[in-house]
This record gives sequence, structure tokens and C-alpha cells, in this order.
Amino acid sequence: MKVFLTGATGYIGGSVGKILIDNGHQVFGLVRNQENADAVARFGVHPVIGTLEDRHILVENATRADAVIHTANSDHRAAVETFIETLTGTGKVFIHTSGSSVVGDDVLGESTTTDIYTEETPFIPMDIREERVAINNFVRRAGIDNWVRTVVIVPSMAYGEALGLPVESDQLPVIFKKSIEHQAGIYLGAGVNRWSNVHIADLATLYLLALEKAPSASYFYAENGEESYQDIAGYVSSALGYEGKTQSWSAEDALAELGDWARFALGSNSRVRAVHARNLLGWKPSHESLADWIKNKPF
Repeated sequence: MKVFLTGATGYIGGSVGKILIDNGHQVFGLVRNQENADAVARFGVHPVIGTLEDRHILVENATRADAVIHTANSDHRAAVETFIETLTGTGKVFIHTSGSSVVGDDVLGESTTTDIYTEETPFIPMDIREERVAINNFVRRAGIDNWVRTVVIVPSMAYGEALGLPVESDQLPVIFKKSIEHQAGIYLGAGVNRWSNVHIADLATLYLLALEKAPSASYFYAENGEESYQDIAGYVSSALGYEGKTQSWSAEDALAELGDWARFALGSNSRVRAVHARNLLGWKPSHESLADWIKNKPF
């Protein structure tokens, strides 16, 4: 297939692009400038210079593609609407990337929830995730009403070395940085909040499977295990040579430094199970666990 990919320089997008190319697909990747264009071209992406604000570029490339995979910004509603409008009536594929913080709670690391979500479990999102959920639902409804084969992929905490450009994930680099700063593994509050996680190579494979055979209006969590932030802090501490020493980072300080991002990315519980990915697509994650990856990571 000819695939138009947003976020081609990103952690998820670049990894997805590499997997698609390795499996015979032709990838046109949206990038911001010539430097990024040259970088993605080196691993086989055909660069398209522009941004999500360039409606004419999105329309032109979605029109000529067989599928669009959107990984650049989960919250950019205008871009999503442009893609759905352009693809309406074509039966082409549109894959939208969300994130499992949509099921997160507002506990600032102080408690563990017993709530575990499959794709069939209803939930009420935190206030700062209401719009993201609305976009997810818009995409799914378009899969019924607009004759577009829509898919929403909802990654949990992603880890592992990027397959495309050498860029980092979202949550863990913050923990690494603060742990080095404090010479101890860092967690928010009590650190007992739990997050599901997924290796980036397994996640990229899920996009490939979804492109090739997911039914329309699909919704897939992506996970292959879970850890508490306190446990992650212990792994990081050992890997950095701090002999397992861990330390709490106060929610007040984290929010002052990182804003609301700390609420949903570091302080919430996000426990999901990828039931549909395994049962409908035959997804079989096989890469090393988060604990083993941190243990073997060259800091």
C-alpha cells in the first residue's frame, strides 16, 4: 500500500514507518523541514515537507494514498477532521493514534486502582482527556457513517529503542532525567499507581496488522504487561548504579515543573488489556519486558 504517515520523525511514527517499509509498503512521511526530510529518507520514507496546519498538503497526500496513519498529535482535531473529510466515501484506511491516559485517574501516585480496562469497558475520562476521547469517538463513528475504514490505536507506556530516527518516548525519559538529577530512582507521590506498557517494536507491528486487516471502527489497546511507578523507579535506580535507592517526587513540585502532563502521565493509573488486538488481529507481542529493557539500557 501507499501510506501517508504523520509524525514520521517521532518515536511512534518513525517506528511504524520503518516496520511498514520493511514489509513492502510505500511510506510518504510528513516532516517539518529539509533536515528532517533528509533524515527520514535515509531509512526509506519519502518525505513530504509541511505541518498539520497545512490543510492542502494533508488533502493532497491523503487523496493519493491508500491509507493514512496519524501519529503526530492525538489532540489535533482539525487534522483528523481534514483526513476524515478527504477519505469519506473511499473505503480507505485511517488509523488514528491516541494513548491509554484516556482511562487514567487523578490520584497523583497515591493509590492503585483495581479498574482494568479492555476495549469493551466503559469509562469516564479525566477532564484533561475529554477532548481526546471525543476525537477517538469521532474517528470510530466515521468508520460507520463515512465509509472510511477507521482504526483507533491506544498505546500504553511505550519503551524500547526507536526503529526510525533515534528519538525517545514520552514518559520514561522524564523518569530517567529526574533520577539522574536526584541520584535515586524517582516516582511521583507514593508511586503505587500502575501503568500498562508495550515495547515499541511490538506496538509498530500492531499498526501493520491493523493496516492490513482491522475491521472498520476498531479500537485497540496496546499493552504487554504493567508496572507501578515505584517498581520502575527501582529498576532505573539499579540500572544507573544507585543500588535500588528510590525517592518520591512531590506532586506539587512535579506539577510546577511539568504542568498537567504530570497528572495523567506520571500520577495516574492506566491499566489496560489488549484483548481485541490479540483476538481479532492475532497480535503476539514478543519483545523484552520493560524491566529487562531498563536493566540492559546503556545510560
